[in-house]
Amino acid sequence: MHEQDISTDRRIALITGASRGIGADTARILAARGDHVIVNYREKHRRAQTIADEITAAGGSASIAGADVSDEAAASALIADITDRFGRLDVLVLNASGGLERDAAPDYAMSINRDAQLRLTRLALPLMPSGARIVFVTSHQAHFHGRKPVPADYEPIAASKRAGEDALRALVPELATRGITLTVVSGDMIDGTIIVRLLERRNPDAVTTRRDHGPLPTIEEFATAIADATTGSYESGHTVYIGGDDYLAGASIN
Repeated sequence: MHEQDISTDRRIALITGASRGIGADTARILAARGDHVIVNYREKHRRAQTIADEITAAGGSASIAGADVSDEAAASALIADITDRFGRLDVLVLNASGGLERDAAPDYAMSINRDAQLRLTRLALPLMPSGARIVFVTSHQAHFHGRKPVPADYEPIAASKRAGEDALRALVPELATRGITLTVVSGDMIDGTIIVRLLERRNPDAVTTRRDHGPLPTIEEFATAIADATTGSYESGHTVYIGGDDYLAGASIN
């Protein structure tokens, strides 16, 4: 018997990189709306368990799943585990990303932000029924890469996340045959995230410049937009924009 046979009315939602920040808040919001959320983490088991315990204590349904999604074997094992435990996957939120880590390999940004996103999606597709939703989480700096300036320290992430977005968009025709919708959620720098904190250490002027355009969106605001994208009536490939009105002015969006 699958773990969730006792509550088949709940959607099964996997949120990658959900042990903190945007992913954790997205998990909380989706659980509060009735989904069973799978809190994926790479290393922070205790932190992920705390998130799941908080959700359960609040009356929601959650479990944890450790996997470095940039590792092919780990990603395969993650999907195999979801298959065994739940038998399906209704929502895939592609939130995990990286590239600013000081000890990261030169190709890590592309590995995590493009290759891992595409691989995990392809692994998950056989589990996803018609009506399932995929949400790719990105930034304006990445989404508008090549059209808008990017802080030098963020360039590898911007280029690789845009490559990841393009790779996923190329799947839209195939997704359509399966009845699955892709939505991209793009945000300005999100106040309080690890990326912004790392940028403030390396290039504080880049963050100050964004703040000069107005208040940065909060983690809660961005997470709510991501959660909304799992139910919104959008055409596949639609982009939801949060903050950064100056990016959108005069731009050819999507």
